[in-house]
Amino acid sequence: MTTGATNQEDALLTEQVGPVRRLIMNRPKSRNALSEEMIAALSAALDEADSDTQTRVIVLAANGPVYSAGHDLKELNSHRNDADKGEAFFSRIFTDCSALMQKIQTVSKIVIAEIQGTATAAGCQLVASCDLAITVNEADFGTPGINIGLFCTGPGVALTRSVPRKQAMELLVTGEMIDAHTAKAYGIVNRVVPKDYLRIVVDKYAIEIAGKSAEALTFGKQAVYRQDEMPLADAYTLATDVMTNNLLADDAIEGVNAFIEKRKPDWPSLK
Repeated sequence: MTTGATNQEDALLTEQVGPVRRLIMNRPKSRNALSEEMIAALSAALDEADSDTQTRVIVLAANGPVYSAGHDLKELNSHRNDADKGEAFFSRIFTDCSALMQKIQTVSKIVIAEIQGTATAAGCQLVASCDLAITVNEADFGTPGINIGLFCTGPGVALTRSVPRKQAMELLVTGEMIDAHTAKAYGIVNRVVPKDYLRIVVDKYAIEIAGKSAEALTFGKQAVYRQDEMPLADAYTLATDVMTNNLLADDAIEGVNAFIEKRKPDWPSLK
């Protein structure tokens, strides 16, 4: 079943198709910039999708030729006449953006970026922060802030956790754009597909993931991001605890029994 839960004029549109919730950035005229409005809309929508029992996978998509151009420079510049020259607003918008990127990785559902066009600066950060990313051949990626005297430090946090450090630094200090296949080679995206097949491929991934154990995905997603910042011994201690608790959960009991009995599992968490 397909439902549309938002007005076409909203900054963010929502489509629900079975277990897949697609959040569609809908400000093509402003290149889907991560404005104060867009950041708030995405954050609220992620919370809602995460708490929705029907939703098992979240897709972050966009309307127009640009996926996201990053922060809204006109909005930022409009606060330079504030009494503090914009300091409070700048701090708040970057804090809220950082919280959004972290939320993508802390929600229990898998989040897939569906990239139909250019993703720059915080838009590239958005892609790098998602669990999976699938893009069209025509998309390009970059962190060009350095070209206007603004180092993309926030995007650098996500990039250095997805991309080898030297490749990340090259993007950050040169401001040069890379094509979709280079982005795949770097590890920013998982797949590059023809434009006409983007949604088909994303939906295939989403439906396949939605059919897995919701309990196992929650255990695993949280552990992957937590262990990534730990020393090796601590990471294995965490993995031992998580796998022990995972094996005690209802889905693992069903899954192991189904494997032994040579049948398809009937996940309790999806009932």
